[in-house]
Amino acid sequence: MEGLHHDTNLEPTGKLSKQNVESETSVTANESELDPKLSTDSEDFASAPINSQLSEEKKIELYQQMVQIRRFEERSLRAYQQGHIGGFLHLYIGQEAVAVGSVSVLGEDDHIITAYRDHGHALAVGMNMDECMAELYGKKTGCSKGKGGSMHFFAPDKNFWGGHGIVAGQTPLGLGIAYALKHFKKKGSCLCFMGDGATNQGPFYESLNLAALWELPVVYIIENNGYSMGTAEGRHSAGEPLARRADAFDIDWKVSHGHDIYEVRQVIDEAVSRAHESNKPSVIEIVTYRYRGHSVADPDQTYRSKEEIEEYKKSKDPLNLFKSKLLEEGVLTDEKALEIDKAAKDEANASAEFASASPYPDPSELMDDIYWETDNPDKRTSEGRIFFEQP
Repeated sequence: MEGLHHDTNLEPTGKLSKQNVESETSVTANESELDPKLSTDSEDFASAPINSQLSEEKKIELYQQMVQIRRFEERSLRAYQQGHIGGFLHLYIGQEAVAVGSVSVLGEDDHIITAYRDHGHALAVGMNMDECMAELYGKKTGCSKGKGGSMHFFAPDKNFWGGHGIVAGQTPLGLGIAYALKHFKKKGSCLCFMGDGATNQGPFYESLNLAALWELPVVYIIENNGYSMGTAEGRHSAGEPLARRADAFDIDWKVSHGHDIYEVRQVIDEAVSRAHESNKPSVIEIVTYRYRGHSVADPDQTYRSKEEIEEYKKSKDPLNLFKSKLLEEGVLTDEKALEIDKAAKDEANASAEFASASPYPDPSELMDDIYWETDNPDKRTSEGRIFFEQP
């Protein structure tokens, strides 16, 4: 692409050398002018219309949601280490501003679908800690009745169509939601989240092709935390930035930071507005970072240094940055911040107690909620066996 200059600050830490991590250089004004698709840390996103109109109460609410996600994830990690949670556990610690910022600009007919790192999105749309923690514990009171676990939170009543364990498997599903919105002439969009590793999967490109061809209101959001499952982006993906792959389908794209919630809100609002007004798709790459391994089962000892993680925490932690901004704006006090933090910890601890006390699903319910016709046999119209073990 002529005139494309990738900002070093926008590269995931996984693509930077240790030397660059310790002394990142900012993009120059000329570079920013050459490619407006690349945002810079020097931009004042707080003054953008979508952010300047925020009330003090709403700003506090956004900060509170981010803290709740952080404390929920930390408590779930503890529960996993204590043996209460089986299977996988993909933590969202470090990426909170992406989910909270994105969800905060959505309207009544906007929908969300994501991958298996889905706890942050679930809490951001308004799911409560009890139903989420109980699902992690595999309990009947969980949001998916204890059958989904960490990777499969769902809340259709909140337009949240779940986490999905198959890498990039959600990309054609998000496309289908966008197709339905257009078909029923609703002014809405579907935000389809994915990790950087999912951008190398075939279904993603098939989805981009149809999104452009049929002009569907889908916004593909690449949460690029730099390492896919455990390999730095520079070793698993050719070409940068990843969002530029949308050029092949004449789809608008942009790259932004994920540690500033004001920036996330502005970038996602632009894409959602485009979807609402013209049914046009977008690809947004949000450069973020995860503090923990790909999952709890990933020891995270071989592909990045502790110094790298600490450097990000020190300079770009989304909670600390937003807290500092709110303190500067006079919206938040240190006392209020401590109160919010304590409330989130108490809520997370209470959710663990709720999950522990909840019953497991009854074995007789194993085949429930798989096919609609098995749950409504009197309305079944298909023939033949639905399950192989049926006579």
